[in-house]
Amino acid sequence: MATTYNHVTHHNLFIQDQPVPEAPPGERRGKQQRGTLLLEDGTSFEGISFGYDGAAAGEVVFGTGMVGYPEALTDASFRGQILVMTYPIIGNYGVPEQSYWEDDRIHVAGLIVSNYIDTPSHASSTMTLGTWLRQEKIPALEIKDTRRLTQHIRTHGSMLGKIVFDEDIPFYDPNIENLVAQVSVKEVKQEGDGDITIALIDCGMKRNIARSLLARNARVVIVPWDWDLFSPSCGFSFDGIVISNGPGNPKLPQKTIQTIRTALEHEVPMLGICLGHQLLALAAGGDTYKLKFGHRSQNQPCLLQGDKRCYITTQNHSFAVGVLPPGFSPWFVNANDGSNEGMRHSHSPFLSVQFHPEATPGPLDTEWIFDYFLERVQSKTGGAGGR
Repeated sequence: MATTYNHVTHHNLFIQDQPVPEAPPGERRGKQQRGTLLLEDGTSFEGISFGYDGAAAGEVVFGTGMVGYPEALTDASFRGQILVMTYPIIGNYGVPEQSYWEDDRIHVAGLIVSNYIDTPSHASSTMTLGTWLRQEKIPALEIKDTRRLTQHIRTHGSMLGKIVFDEDIPFYDPNIENLVAQVSVKEVKQEGDGDITIALIDCGMKRNIARSLLARNARVVIVPWDWDLFSPSCGFSFDGIVISNGPGNPKLPQKTIQTIRTALEHEVPMLGICLGHQLLALAAGGDTYKLKFGHRSQNQPCLLQGDKRCYITTQNHSFAVGVLPPGFSPWFVNANDGSNEGMRHSHSPFLSVQFHPEATPGPLDTEWIFDYFLERVQSKTGGAGGR
């Protein structure tokens, strides 16, 4: 049997790894297709395909979560990104039914893991991860040195990359496109019949945001990113607004920013989550910037300002709020790098967090933020129907 090696090359650098069998294209086990992750700086990683054998390009980022890959892969915040999972064992519990996903499809452009398990063992598994990826035409590679790849990204920052097989494709920068328009719902959708009506602006919403509101007896009306909530033709009244998470550069979905500005003028209670936090900051006069390699994990420590409490949070974002808008003060600060993790207005019911209080996956330490927000909606409107 011929012997080849997984490797990474950068200029004259060559790292030898464990031997793998050379084989023609075909199925996952026995016949293995090889592919290459090529970064824009010329670094390359060779690996074995366990997904769709088709090329894909995007921004290469890493996530450190030990569990929750079905939720992560279906998180629209990963739109246009090739995700590197640092936890070495992926696929071991298969893929659950769709009700456990955060959207109805996979959003990552590609997947990189160290050790793919093709024989899952879990009562809720409906298929293997490889089968799911092939069904949705998402390429995936098993490379052994994901530690080297992650260290490279941490050192040089997130960068463009592509997974290629027999044919090359151009690099693609997702941050120059309005990705929110690609992942948002196209029509208004209502869920629940609670006492308070919340307009949920879908910028790439994780389903558990809606579930968290519904569990608190709210009527949730999910609207597209560019829906004019203040038009006479809106079609419904609401007591508060939640601005969801989503992908890409927060300065591009200008229609959402304009809706938030109008909501600020009308003093409508608002909660921004992740991208929604950034959009609220921009609409109110603040500014955002791009992090070196982002926060993508389930253990980001966030310090509650004015208190000694530190909350462990789930996060997935490339951008952050760098300048708080007038009238707002810091609510949470990241204990690792000091970046802003939340803000509150001094006297109006406007608040936002950079992390995910709804988790999925991850800890539920900050789930109380939904209660905190809804209490402010109640005190503002009495739940009798707002705007």
